[in-house]
Amino acid sequence: MAALASKSKGKSWEFDPFDDGSTKIAVKLQRKQYGSFMRDYALQLKDFEDVLGENPGKTWDWELDPVCLRYMPYEEISLLQLIKSDNKILNKVLTVFTSLCCEIDTLKGEAEKRFYVPLLMYGERASGQPFQDGECQLQLGRMLPLLQDLSSFVSRVYIVVKRVVQQLGALYSPESSRGSLKKVMDGSGVHLQPVYEHLGTALTILLTLDLILAQARTLHEHWKLYKRMMITSVRGSAEKFGASEVKLQPLEKLLLKLEGDLLDRRIFVNCMIEQYDGEQLMVSVSQVLRDEMLFNIQNYFVYLEARLGEAHELDQRDKFVGLCCVVVLHYNIFKIADKRFVRALWDTYKKIPAVHIIGNIVWQPAVFLSHYLPGIDKYLDKKQKTGATASSKQWLTAKSQNLAREAQNWYLQISSWMISMESVSPAGDVQQEINHKTSLFVDGLKFAFGISHLLRTVANLHFSLGVPMTKTEVLAICKLLELLKAVELTFHRCSMTVAQTVGQLIQHHSLVCLEIIQRAKQRLAAEKRYSDKRLDVLAALGLMQMCLNGPGTKERMIVANLALGVAMGMPRLFREDELSTLSGTMKKVEAAAELIPKLQWACDCSFLYWHRVIIGRYFTDLFENPTDANRLHYMFCALRDCCGPLRLVCHEDPQDALLEAFDKEVMAMLQEHIISPLCREIETDLRLSIHSDVKQDDRNPYRAGLRDLSPFLRVRPIRFFDRFIDIKGQVTLYLDTTFYNTTTVALHDWRKYGEMRNLATQKYGLMMTEVHLPSQTIEQGLDVLEIMRNIHVFVSRYLYNLNNQVFVERSSSSKFLNTINIRHIANSIRTHGTGIMNTTVNFTYQYLSKKFVIFSQFLFDEHIKAKLIKDIRHFKESKAELDQKYPFERVEKFNKGIRKLGLTPDGLSYLDQFRILISQIGNAMGYVRMIRSGGLHCCSDAIRFVPDLEDIISFEELVAAEGLSKDTETATRCLDAAVSNLSKNFAEGTEYFKLLVDVFAPVFRGDKHKHLRNFYMIVPPLTLNFVEYIMAAKEKMGKKNKTGAAFTDDGFPMGIAYILKLLDQYRDFDSLHWFQSLREKYARDVQAARTSAQRQRQDEKLLQTMTLTARRLDLYQLEFDQLFYSLSSARIFFRADKTAAEETEEREARAEASEASASTVPETGGPAAPPPPPPPSAGGAGPPPPPPPPPPPPPPPPPPM
Repeated sequence: MAALASKSKGKSWEFDPFDDGSTKIAVKLQRKQYGSFMRDYALQLKDFEDVLGENPGKTWDWELDPVCLRYMPYEEISLLQLIKSDNKILNKVLTVFTSLCCEIDTLKGEAEKRFYVPLLMYGERASGQPFQDGECQLQLGRMLPLLQDLSSFVSRVYIVVKRVVQQLGALYSPESSRGSLKKVMDGSGVHLQPVYEHLGTALTILLTLDLILAQARTLHEHWKLYKRMMITSVRGSAEKFGASEVKLQPLEKLLLKLEGDLLDRRIFVNCMIEQYDGEQLMVSVSQVLRDEMLFNIQNYFVYLEARLGEAHELDQRDKFVGLCCVVVLHYNIFKIADKRFVRALWDTYKKIPAVHIIGNIVWQPAVFLSHYLPGIDKYLDKKQKTGATASSKQWLTAKSQNLAREAQNWYLQISSWMISMESVSPAGDVQQEINHKTSLFVDGLKFAFGISHLLRTVANLHFSLGVPMTKTEVLAICKLLELLKAVELTFHRCSMTVAQTVGQLIQHHSLVCLEIIQRAKQRLAAEKRYSDKRLDVLAALGLMQMCLNGPGTKERMIVANLALGVAMGMPRLFREDELSTLSGTMKKVEAAAELIPKLQWACDCSFLYWHRVIIGRYFTDLFENPTDANRLHYMFCALRDCCGPLRLVCHEDPQDALLEAFDKEVMAMLQEHIISPLCREIETDLRLSIHSDVKQDDRNPYRAGLRDLSPFLRVRPIRFFDRFIDIKGQVTLYLDTTFYNTTTVALHDWRKYGEMRNLATQKYGLMMTEVHLPSQTIEQGLDVLEIMRNIHVFVSRYLYNLNNQVFVERSSSSKFLNTINIRHIANSIRTHGTGIMNTTVNFTYQYLSKKFVIFSQFLFDEHIKAKLIKDIRHFKESKAELDQKYPFERVEKFNKGIRKLGLTPDGLSYLDQFRILISQIGNAMGYVRMIRSGGLHCCSDAIRFVPDLEDIISFEELVAAEGLSKDTETATRCLDAAVSNLSKNFAEGTEYFKLLVDVFAPVFRGDKHKHLRNFYMIVPPLTLNFVEYIMAAKEKMGKKNKTGAAFTDDGFPMGIAYILKLLDQYRDFDSLHWFQSLREKYARDVQAARTSAQRQRQDEKLLQTMTLTARRLDLYQLEFDQLFYSLSSARIFFRADKTAAEETEEREARAEASEASASTVPETGGPAAPPPPPPPSAGGAGPPPPPPPPPPPPPPPPPPM
């Protein structure tokens, strides 16, 4: 069996080869999936490439990057896991202080994101108008939740500050006075410098809130109004507001608490007077803590003072504010100060007279110390006091004189630095390359902080001191703003290099630190004498090594610095050169880890919002120097920094109202100072270049100094908010619009404007649009453009005939009268294109807007309004007696009363003038009707060669089927579009009457125009006045002197029908039964005349008189009947069968039906019906201006004649 087993082991078992095809299927499927993945990936890369553009390395806009590269390290483990050594006491101490430092950093971030900006922006108005009644209380009411959160936040900061002080007291006080507090660890020689830095940060938060609230005068005023309203008005009538006394009492207590905590400007002072002593710990009597705090403060001051105002200063002046706050806290706790140190601290005003805090707020160290350090006068001499008083103004004066020179020096330095940043690093080893890049990064950061400090201090000192800026200062400040954004964008362009180098820098410098720590640790371990102090130092060195072995996060650097402070408790642990190298290298690690956050803070230009008045001056100067046009990108990049703070505003409703107002303000300044002058300059240059035959000024560039404006047209589109500002596109649009409008008005100059378009393309690279306006055709009557330009003259000189659709000239100096009919209009439309129809109707709309102002003034007059109201009241009271018919006698009495008010030199009464006004309005509507008819006539002539409008053949499909060239296919596509457009216009047309009714009706029927509701009562007097006028005009037709002769004037019934429709008074007018009353009246008069004639047959003269009277009455009746028929015909145009309410119901029912059908059969249904078109506009490209506002009361009429 053993032999068999060994034999079987040695044999290799093999199966017969068998392939069922599954392997090939699996491979094919995997290849297919991989190919699909590669195609999708290629599409994504293509999208990235399209967004980045042709040169992705030179993108400048941060917000256009499709990929945001974040390479700053962040911590993923907790502090308990991070601070882990064999020394548990040290672990606890460092954990406590690290958590407090991290908590202060969190509080600082929360204050900057939630509280600073809303409080600072309070009082800024989006509308720019003064506050209305009740608006102050509303705005403050929106701020109450924020103020409640702020009160809790301040209390939280108080607690953190107290905990820091007490923890320091516990560390440096071995035993309390009562002897119940055990010794934590040996704190001798331990200097926790980061704790004092963060303590200063926490106190700076409170000071900043105090400064913001002290400057918020509007907030204090509104608070008083709100409190008065709540305590006086609401409490006095609580039931009226749906509140109860039980609910109001907590609110009043809350208001008083908020006022005491926040608005009394004692946020910082309350922290200073806080009780820091506890039952087991007396901080105020701890001499060790007092000396330790003073030692750390003085060391920190020496470090900061050496850098304040120097070229290598970064954010030291902001830390200096915190240092001064800690000094004040030290004085308030221990009631003692070092005279020499206080004098040195006071003298810092010579280097930095002021520090910008936020927005437009500056902090002056001398003012702060004199206010919060009582008794400081005894430490200072008279010279120091007087010097500090005038230091800010003297510093500002000196800087203002040299600001332009400094800006030029900064420009040269930054230009050289930008070239070095974007050039290839010198060849060499890795160490040299890292040092070179480190030097460049540090230089860029220094440049950014240097310009930022200069800008913020100069601009805000001008604001706080009330000193106006000169033009030179404004331009220098704007140049510095551009340089600041240039530094930021240079770092952005080099993002890949920065991302790669920062990691190398952190690793390199961490390695240097680790080597020094390891040597110190070896020296310490070589000594055989062990003690608690030595064990604490060994554990601290171990923690430093552990922190520096990882990424340079903020938490690790805090722990490492605290551990270094503990290690410094061992004398001679580090040699002097090692200690200096270690401290400097750890600061480099921190700087590398915080490179981009510090750069973003330094380059933040949000303070520009408070000084935005300088932008207009900047735009003006830039327009005068077109060669610097590309600088616009940097300025708008700075202006975009203001958007972030504006989004945090709480007091406005809606919340982004202030943001929109800022957007409009900047765009208005750009339009006023650059785009509009640029358009006018280019237009003038083109005109002067084309009209070379006209005598011009000297245009020799060597003598006249002509400017080349083309750099503005080469500026890439600028992104601002949610738009791109394309200067070239706006200039092109302006020239296209101007050339089109002027060509339509003066067709004989079409060739000149064509040459100007060509010149604009050649000289400025503008792609102009061809307007295709040919010259005027022959014998087409009065041109539509002439009528459009002089619409006010046309409606007064021509008379309209409703039935024949013709306008007849009222009078002429020749023997012939001009006429305008549909054929003339169609010829003009064929010449100018169908777009002229909308333009013409828009001009008519503008004319009607002006006429309706006069119309409203007439009916607003007290004399007219009183008579109409009196007649309306009489008719309503006497309806039954009058058989629902308005009496003729009241009309005659009304006309006579109006005539008594006075006459014009031509013998016209006020009613005559009002009738003429209505006739002119009706003529304008008749002209609109003729325009529509002419357009349909033109379309029918153009489409008459299409055999079947129901079945139009697609030429593009036929060409595609035949496989002809692409040019032929493009041409047939244009032909199909033209035929389709003609067919649509012929079938539908545009309801211009409906548009002109819809645009005026809402205003006329509104409550602001109640005086127009009496119009229907003045129609009967107007009809009587019109009949008398038209009969007199017809009688003059047979006379030799035909002045004032006319045979038609249907503009009057057209105007009456239109105005009745606007006022929705058809039924009110019909209720008068005016024309029926006239028929009965004239029937009675004719019957009476004929009866009298039969009785007086013997007296021939009297018989003739009666016969003439009866004939004249028949003529009056005939004219009234003709007016009735004309008015009835005109009412058909405006759908007189329906009231406004019925039309609204019909529209709503139609809309509901269309929505229901669309939702029921979405697959087969056609496209949704378009909404009603907007009112016509100039050029047919938009809605008209809004209707005129209600007119002011008219002047009183002249005294009765």
